[in-house]
Parts: sequence; C-alpha cells; structure tokens
Amino acid sequence: MTENKTENKENETVSVAAEKDAEVKSSGSSIALEARGGIVGVKAGMSQVFDEDGNASGVTVISLRAPNVITQVKNAEKDGYLSVQVGVLDKKDKKASKAEQGRLKGMEQKGFYHYQEFRLADDTKMEQYQKGQVLSIGFVKEGDLVDVSAVSKGKGFQGVMKRYNFGGGPAAHGASVFHRKPGSIGNRADPGRVFKNKKMAGHMGHEKVTIQNLEVLRVNQEEGYILVGGSVPGPRGGIVTLKKAVKA
Repeated sequence: MTENKTENKENETVSVAAEKDAEVKSSGSSIALEARGGIVGVKAGMSQVFDEDGNASGVTVISLRAPNVITQVKNAEKDGYLSVQVGVLDKKDKKASKAEQGRLKGMEQKGFYHYQEFRLADDTKMEQYQKGQVLSIGFVKEGDLVDVSAVSKGKGFQGVMKRYNFGGGPAAHGASVFHRKPGSIGNRADPGRVFKNKKMAGHMGHEKVTIQNLEVLRVNQEEGYILVGGSVPGPRGGIVTLKKAVKA
C-alpha cells in the first residue's frame, strides 16, 4: 500500500514536470555515450521511496522526457578534440534565430533552449555518433553512482552570517548596530590592503554545483525519469546533467 502511494506520487511529479518540458519529435536512433556517459535532464522535484524494511529515503526525480538530440559532432581534425553537442527543450520555429536555424539545417528541430557539450576520450570511435541521434540513459543502471551538476538557486546579495555561517557579534550587553557585522577585515598600514578571497558580504548562489556519488535508485525509460538518492542543486524545472561518478 505504501509502495503504491509512493509510485503514484512519483508519477504525479514527473507528469507535472513533463507539462513544462518541451518534448521534441526525433526520427533519429537512440545511443548512449561511452566512458562516463552523459545526459541532460530537468529537475522535476523531490519524493521518497521505501525499502524492504519500510525505511523512507528522500530522492530527486529527474525528468528525461525532453530528448537530448545530437546537434553537432566534433572531431580532432577540425576542432582539435572529440565531443558531442546536444540540444534540449526545442523552440518554436519563430523563436529560433536565422543563425541557429542554419546550424541545425537538415534537422526537424529549428532551435533549442539549452545546448551542452560532452567531451569524449581521444580514442573514441566518432563514426557511431550522427547528427539527429538521441542520447539514452543506457550508460547507468539501478545501483550505480552518478555525479549530478546544476546551477544552484540564486540568493542575491547576502551578508556573512548567511553566506559563510559567521557567528555575528554579541546579541546583548551594550552591543549596538553590530549584531550581523563581519568584524575586522585587515590591518592598518601593513599590509595596507584587504587580502583576496576574504570572506565578506556579496552575491550568493546561482553558480554551477556538482554533487558527487549519488546513487541511482530507479531508472524508468518508458515513463522517462530517473530517481537519485538525496538532493540535487537548483530549482524545480532547472537543467541538470548526469554523468557516471568519476570517483566510483
């Protein structure tokens, strides 16, 4: 009974994300990248799953309903290295610029909202990758460890207590206008400057963050989602990148 409720909750979460995702139609075949692999998904939200003993674990649902369409294959002779560029979340024709349409000439899609490149090893056989193919999640299975990268939530301009967990000044006994101040930031004439990388107030968040060694708890290619244990950076609906764990 509990497992059925969990499955329903997962399906509802993925369905909500699917409405936001721009599903594209592609006639190309499906292929998984070699070595560490790689695929781009959309963070659908969080849920929970139960093990055989009834213990609940928090999971992140990553929607893969928006296909990763190969838009460019780079080779060593022309580009100096080997890589595959993919496009995710297709645009309407009228929203794609002429330059973008020119790059995708010969493809059904006229443009994408997100492009990403996956670097490949120097000994990779690039003949197997063709423009228009769709990347699959076949490079991972349940129980594997993956590294997940995304842009974290932006917090705006924040002080040192929120940004770096400073303790702040005294909260009583005569302290005035010093409760959340950073304190001293340097000396006087020597060295006469503030050292670089000094922890001070400033912009917080909205930067690329990679969480390593998250376990893949479920892969559902039919419904187009994957469950990974723990949390993933970024807001619901944000772009996330999955690769096999480099330290596994």
